[in-house]
Amino acid sequence: MYDLIIIGGGPAGAAAAVYASRKKLKTLFITKEWGGQSIVSEQIYNWIGSVSISGANLALNLKKHVLANTGDGQTLEVKEGEKVSSIVSGVGHLESGRPTPETFSIKTESGEEFLTKTILIATGSGRKKLEVKNADKLEHKGLTYCATCDGPLFSDMDVVVVGGGNAAFESAAQLSAYCNSVTILHRSEKFRADEITVEKVLKNPKIKAYKDIDILEIKGENFVEGIIYKDKISNIETKLKVSGIFIEIGQIPNTNFIKDIVPLDEGGRVKINPLNQKTETPGIWAAGDCTDILYHQNNIAAGDAVRALEDIYLHIHTK
Repeated sequence: MYDLIIIGGGPAGAAAAVYASRKKLKTLFITKEWGGQSIVSEQIYNWIGSVSISGANLALNLKKHVLANTGDGQTLEVKEGEKVSSIVSGVGHLESGRPTPETFSIKTESGEEFLTKTILIATGSGRKKLEVKNADKLEHKGLTYCATCDGPLFSDMDVVVVGGGNAAFESAAQLSAYCNSVTILHRSEKFRADEITVEKVLKNPKIKAYKDIDILEIKGENFVEGIIYKDKISNIETKLKVSGIFIEIGQIPNTNFIKDIVPLDEGGRVKINPLNQKTETPGIWAAGDCTDILYHQNNIAAGDAVRALEDIYLHIHTK
């Protein structure tokens, strides 16, 4: 019986594991892989404490930090290369002769089963991919999914943002600080972003936005050189010369395996109380990109996980 099982090997899961070990909670850490979404980033410039770090090195550092806290062989156990397939609540268990109703059974795809008093979900999310010609070939070669991470690389260049929600307009606003020009391309007849956000962002002379657009092709051999799109109303095709393309068409939370035990919002994100990271299911907390918080960043995920750990510790020892 574990005090806590942490699921996920990104910044949230790793931060939680380090804190759980320091607090001497008997913890099992389960992850399919280390690093989260940032594993594919060539360079990350906003991970606090590192001026610049590659996604691969960030993942390696997270792994090293977690494994450094497994030395006593009692508090923290790590299972990597494993994926959780299901969680069952209310499993019968006796502790000091008393039933414990908030006991969970966690099963992995390899068939192993573990019991725990509490759970932290830190499984993150994946970006929706742009599925057009050459998008896969030029991914991370000018086509990227994080304006905050990669924006400074495109200083004084012309770029495109694909999307029409708040994330797309907020990314365009960030990019305008570095880039020569920013063009927003949206597939639908209306922007999904709040009207006040659209109005404010488009006041910036560097930023233009177009609706009813079909992206046809990304141009470039070794790096993005341009984008071809069609106006769905006029059927006019345009080839725009740009050096960067930022995709903001949504995220897919990695939460399918918990949909029957933890309430999710309409986007599949875990509903939490932002004061303590609790889900609506007693005994389960969540942190990072799989949750319904407003902003998703590595540093935010790590901080949210620490908040969750503080609350989990108090839950186990004082309540």
